[in-house]
Amino acid sequence: MTSVAPSADAQRNRRPIRVLHLIPSLEVGGAERSLVNLVAGLDRQEFECTVVSMTGEGALAAALPTPPLSLSMQRGRPSLRGWRALRRILRERAPDIVQTWLYHADLLGLMALGVHERPALCWNIRCSNMALVHYRALTRLVIGLLARCASRPAAVVANSAAGRDFHIALGYRARHWEIIPNGFDTARFAPDLQARSMLRAELGIATEAPLFGLVGRRDPQKDHETFLLAARRVRERLPTARFIAVGTAVPDLAARRAALALDDAVLLLEQRADMPRLMAALDIGCLSSAFGEGFPNVLGEMMACGVPCVSTAVGDAAAIVGDTGLIVPPSSPDALADALLALWHEGPATRLARGHAARTRIELHYTLSRTIDRYAALYRRLAPTHEPDRERS
Repeated sequence: MTSVAPSADAQRNRRPIRVLHLIPSLEVGGAERSLVNLVAGLDRQEFECTVVSMTGEGALAAALPTPPLSLSMQRGRPSLRGWRALRRILRERAPDIVQTWLYHADLLGLMALGVHERPALCWNIRCSNMALVHYRALTRLVIGLLARCASRPAAVVANSAAGRDFHIALGYRARHWEIIPNGFDTARFAPDLQARSMLRAELGIATEAPLFGLVGRRDPQKDHETFLLAARRVRERLPTARFIAVGTAVPDLAARRAALALDDAVLLLEQRADMPRLMAALDIGCLSSAFGEGFPNVLGEMMACGVPCVSTAVGDAAAIVGDTGLIVPPSSPDALADALLALWHEGPATRLARGHAARTRIELHYTLSRTIDRYAALYRRLAPTHEPDRERS
């Protein structure tokens, strides 16, 4: 069913649709960045957004159009006080839609709304085949509870077909599934001819050195071990190769890097504010994740920067990359190394053509404006007859 945006006259005669977004935190992460981009991009005359962080504000709070609210909960600890605080905010803000992001927010939103049909509850799933053995018992319990209650929300959004299918297999029986892929700001993430030389000079990397990069926090999901093992194999066959791994807690991998004799080949960097510039400086991007990815943001961001990528076959990665890069099995350092070397040995002209095709693919299918339009259409369907402006109780 096609959703048609209301006319200008109709919009003037009704108040904005009120959407309350609930998320565990606003620290740097894929879901958190997607939320910030969505709230900043929605038409403020048509949508009035409130963002509520279950914990503290986090590094991304400043990027929101209006300051977020906080429930002041401690990460990983259930809180009756947090539940009461959310109930109070719901009464004060009177949203038409409650959009929750990630499992713990999905559960808290469900508990706060109870059996009521209004406001409409919408969950947001951001991952696929989670290897739950790597995560806390509380997280496994939360997912099990959500699977039993998945018919309660008016809609469940997944950012990937793989994520939807995995959760259906877990027992999610949603009333309505909506797949909305991540979108990317192609003005911010763009090729940068100066970045290559400037960043290499800054980091002490030779201009002619092959540079491979991985972006992602230190987490079992991201499988930095496979990336480091692949780097060692590449280095054996391409001695001038250099590697960058960047993300939260990534420098903690220094001991493992030393054990693999890669201190002179691999830079381990904490999360940076200039990620578009760093990505644009790469020759080849890499995603080595072993499980759990739905729609990996970093793939789309590197591709938008004109960088060809090698990715493991996780989530919707193969659909995102298409024929612009290469896909390899997860947890296979040999296959990852072979693919990185294959792209390098194609030569600069072919890599440039692949990078151009990668950016074109993002522009055609995964722009931020397209994603925002999809969310706007969903919100109109969930709150099509909201009342004219009224006093908030």
